[in-house]
Amino acid sequence: MIITVTLNAALDKTLEVPNFRPGRRHRTVEQTTMPGGKGVNIARAIKRLGQPVIATGLAGGATGTRIVEGLTDESILNDFVRVRDESRTNTAVLDPTTGLHTEINERGPAVSAQELELFRDKLLYLAKGASICVFAGSLPRGVDPEVYGRLIRDVRRLGVCTMIDTDGEPLRHAVRAEPAVVSPNELEAEELVGHEFNDVADRAEAVLEMTRLGAREAIMTVPDGCYARVMEDGGLTLHRVRVEEQEARSSIGSGDAFLAGYVAARYAGRPAADCLRFGVACGAESTQHFGAGILDPAKVDRLMAEVQVERLERGAQIS
Repeated sequence: MIITVTLNAALDKTLEVPNFRPGRRHRTVEQTTMPGGKGVNIARAIKRLGQPVIATGLAGGATGTRIVEGLTDESILNDFVRVRDESRTNTAVLDPTTGLHTEINERGPAVSAQELELFRDKLLYLAKGASICVFAGSLPRGVDPEVYGRLIRDVRRLGVCTMIDTDGEPLRHAVRAEPAVVSPNELEAEELVGHEFNDVADRAEAVLEMTRLGAREAIMTVPDGCYARVMEDGGLTLHRVRVEEQEARSSIGSGDAFLAGYVAARYAGRPAADCLRFGVACGAESTQHFGAGILDPAKVDRLMAEVQVERLERGAQIS
């Protein structure tokens, strides 16, 4: 079983608005509302890829009820801890004429120490039957940024493979907890290592640095694929994985689809390079759909042939 953890779950509303301009009145040509938050999006994609997954986290108020009901309607197994405060609603506006999207994300509910402890108990119970646990997304208001780090340590003690995709201080603390995999995007990785990346060498060095900070393996997503330092052939190796950028309908949630594909392939026991290829194919295919975490497995399989994997020699020279 795969667990996805979404502490700041949301109801995600996505609007398609041609010629969107701030300060003007607009009408949508299409819209969708679905349960969201990074962990929820990852669970949705894993479910579509045919692997067993349960989504957990925190959900509060009427919005939280809609999140849980929506997941159930999608046949996504879920077990959330209910909190007193209201879960957030996020809004994204896509402009099909320019390809630009604008996101407005609410902060999320205030969560008490008691509610967090209830969640910890829930997670440790679920982890007894899991082999992979993915922690993803932002934290609700007032939650200690060290919480992911503590939960990673707790779950690791049960022999579960832990993965983290977040940003800022929560990411910094989580990496120190030595997760199996850390998977930020390029901007999040720049903040983590403390400088901007100017070229391929900088990006390759970044995933090396993330493993030095504590993570056993590191993957950094970029618009056309990823850079990764992963365990292969008994040692850590450095890879550059890429695919020709697709003409996207929506890039929202493509990083979540990438991580879902990587996790699904790893759960299935596929080789490291193949897991990366499959993740990149999932991320690219997801851009053809309206709504985060939605992909077509058959088209992912066809796209796999276009994904290129390059093993960077420098990675074999660094312990």
